[in-house]
Amino acid sequence: MKIAYIYPALTTIGGADRVISEKANYFAEVKGFEVFLITAHQNGLPLSFPLSPKVQHIDLEVNFDEQYKYSFFKRGLVYLKLIKIYKEKLSQLLNKLQVDITLTTISRDVDFLASLKDGSPKFAEAHVAKRFLRNNHLLQQRGGLYGIVGKIWANKLEKAIKEFAGLIVLTNNDAAKWKDLDKNKITVIPNAYPFYPAQKSNCRSKKIISVGRLEEQKGYDKLICAWEIVAKKHQDWTIAIYGEGSLHGELTKMVQDKNLTTSFSINKPVKNIIDKYEESSFLVLSSVFEGFGMVLVEAMACGIPVISFDCPDGPADIIKDGEDGFLVELGNINQLADRIEYLIEHEEKRIEMGKKAAENIKRYDPAIIMEKWVTLFEANARKR
Repeated sequence: MKIAYIYPALTTIGGADRVISEKANYFAEVKGFEVFLITAHQNGLPLSFPLSPKVQHIDLEVNFDEQYKYSFFKRGLVYLKLIKIYKEKLSQLLNKLQVDITLTTISRDVDFLASLKDGSPKFAEAHVAKRFLRNNHLLQQRGGLYGIVGKIWANKLEKAIKEFAGLIVLTNNDAAKWKDLDKNKITVIPNAYPFYPAQKSNCRSKKIISVGRLEEQKGYDKLICAWEIVAKKHQDWTIAIYGEGSLHGELTKMVQDKNLTTSFSINKPVKNIIDKYEESSFLVLSSVFEGFGMVLVEAMACGIPVISFDCPDGPADIIKDGEDGFLVELGNINQLADRIEYLIEHEEKRIEMGKKAAENIKRYDPAIIMEKWVTLFEANARKR
């Protein structure tokens, strides 16, 4: 079977990049599929995660960053030109490759991909919940003209998705939000864990970890406020964030202003994140929304319990509250601090929950999750 994966660029050490890379590798190495990973604008940058030699990476070299050199109004014209070039290149490539399945991660190509006449069934794969696709929520939150544009884009996106052979989402909750889409076209397949190390954390260190981009979505301002409460009672514990993003300066200043610099650190992403999980006792996720919550799965695979806001979508599917972690009311800083303090103060319970986490998370074993993909592919592949 020949599969084409379309992705903007593999340039960030983040959840989606890791998932796409691991998935492509699995299909090529384990299932023996011929896999093409097509990026729009890798721009000569190194891949964020290694690809199997059996995965063929093809970059179309359409530099969408070029549009940002121009004023707002001219930028629109440049963008339309780049999209035209992108569509032409992608169409030519797919006609040449003649794959059995084409998948997009719902980026710029979603508006035209289903209309390409190369003969392959086109599937859209969502990595975030519906309302957060292509950052439409940010426009709608701003209101006014931006809000109107956001609603237009959201309607345009839903119309585009209807033209695809199918949509794959990560959670049942998100599937229910696509009310205008034929339910027979929607498939729920969660992410698989990218690793399951033999060595687990002993959950005895006085270290806590959080992993994610330094953006509004991750709610790190709330985590800092919660830690301010915790640090007064537990000065010998530390918490470390691993991530980068536009809020680095703002969050760093917030930590400094609250005099938390000795116990709260913000660090660059690392590729050996397994080591960081294993030297920690538990993970805290303070996101206000998630597509799935991959870091929860990763942390639990390393044998540590997790605490997360009960945000849309994902944490409630992953965490068994009180057994392998805790779900906290969204935005409730005092409750978040309380749950952190509980795991700090109850070491034996923490260790027990860590063991449960490692056991319960086995339902996200790649061998289980990837077979769901294979079943989908075999039922919908191009008829030759």
